[in-house]
Amino acid sequence: MKIQFLGAAGEVTGSRHSVELSVGGRGTRFMVDYGMFQGGRAATAKNLEPLPFAPKDIDFIVLTHAHIDHSGLLPRLCAQGFSGPIYCTDASFELLKIMLPDSAHLQRSDVERAVRRQKAGKWRGQDLPVALYSMEEAELALGQCQVLAYGKKTQLAQGIDLEFQNAGHILGSAIAILDVTEDHSEKKRCVFSGDIGMKGKLLMPDPAIISQADVVVVESTYGDRLHKTLANTETELIQVVTNTMNAHGNIIIPAFAVGRTQEILFLLIDLVKRSLLPHLSIWVDSPMATAATHLTQHFFAQLDKESQATFEWFKKNPGAVDLRFIADVEESKALNKIKGGAIIISASGMCDAGRIVHHLQNNLPRAQNAIVITGFQAYGSLGRRLVDKAAKVRLFGEEVPVRASIHTIGGLSAHADQAGLLEWLRGFKLAPQSIFVVHGEPEASAVLGEAIREELGWKNVIIPERLHTYPC
Repeated sequence: MKIQFLGAAGEVTGSRHSVELSVGGRGTRFMVDYGMFQGGRAATAKNLEPLPFAPKDIDFIVLTHAHIDHSGLLPRLCAQGFSGPIYCTDASFELLKIMLPDSAHLQRSDVERAVRRQKAGKWRGQDLPVALYSMEEAELALGQCQVLAYGKKTQLAQGIDLEFQNAGHILGSAIAILDVTEDHSEKKRCVFSGDIGMKGKLLMPDPAIISQADVVVVESTYGDRLHKTLANTETELIQVVTNTMNAHGNIIIPAFAVGRTQEILFLLIDLVKRSLLPHLSIWVDSPMATAATHLTQHFFAQLDKESQATFEWFKKNPGAVDLRFIADVEESKALNKIKGGAIIISASGMCDAGRIVHHLQNNLPRAQNAIVITGFQAYGSLGRRLVDKAAKVRLFGEEVPVRASIHTIGGLSAHADQAGLLEWLRGFKLAPQSIFVVHGEPEASAVLGEAIREELGWKNVIIPERLHTYPC
């Protein structure tokens, strides 16, 4: 068996791993995830790269969860000739039905906007954006999805069985457990972590512990650091909200529409419930986040008990928070008239597309406003430039001064930190034969790899290079 790492190797986005093996006298190839690279022009170039093999030669895809950096290029792959099944959980499939068409719509809108500005002589960027796929191609990918339940072992092909366990990252997120029996070989268990959530985090249950594996592919987004405690996160958020409201400013929160938006809503409502914040006016300006929030309610039973209790309280006390979901573009534009007292949550989470860019353009120049960053910001993204204290940023081809205060609140991450990743890995009773550390920037992966060697005593820890193939 061989694994080729086509993305999320030396970086966080673009998760896609090709597994090649021989079963029943024939070669079999499948993918685990097929995500989009995110963060600037370099990401666009990688999204446009052809695969080192024909898409039609892929037998099936195992999808760990619906985030765009894991699922976002599925429509492009299907349009290029992949016709096999895409296996995912039921909640992931429901999220894909929201996220993939939305991604296609955003890409088309970005291209159309750039072309209009170019024709008007207002485009000052370099290359125009590229639409990677259409709405019709997104629907094509959705038609190839097959839903599997958590905890149910399913034979995908001769000698290949799959079981999903809850990864505790976002709704529907899964750890993929693949039992593979190659020709003339003993069965091997390969575990792909997907993205592992924090134990005790908001909304989601703790990630499932897996006791045995021969090969492990583990994420390392925060492999070099520890998150703030939830108590410290709450204290910091209370301070930012209180100070900004007292200054009659707005709070702009870029947030991934799936997972992070719902966590922020839960936390703000819970702080009001506990009288740690006063009545709040919150606008969720993202059609996808609105749909994902309604979907979260549909999968209410998959949330942790504390979150269920808080949302039940809000149902009985709806006046405690003035929560509004923005539907159309005109309503979104109307938010620009609000000069103070608003909390606006909008996508995308790395600030590179969508309505959040307009809210940043409108609010960054005003010192009384605050921008609250609650998630990972990839190199090259607008969000990363804000975190790195850029004095000005280019939005829609124009320079915008950054006078609003920028706050990074890391305790809300949907990813496990180094301690959480090591705790999850300790669940394996014996050291795997090989462990591949992926989905992290080089330093984060290297630091986690060394921690695995030192603290767990596992020797064969590999930090793969993109496009390289490794025997297992």
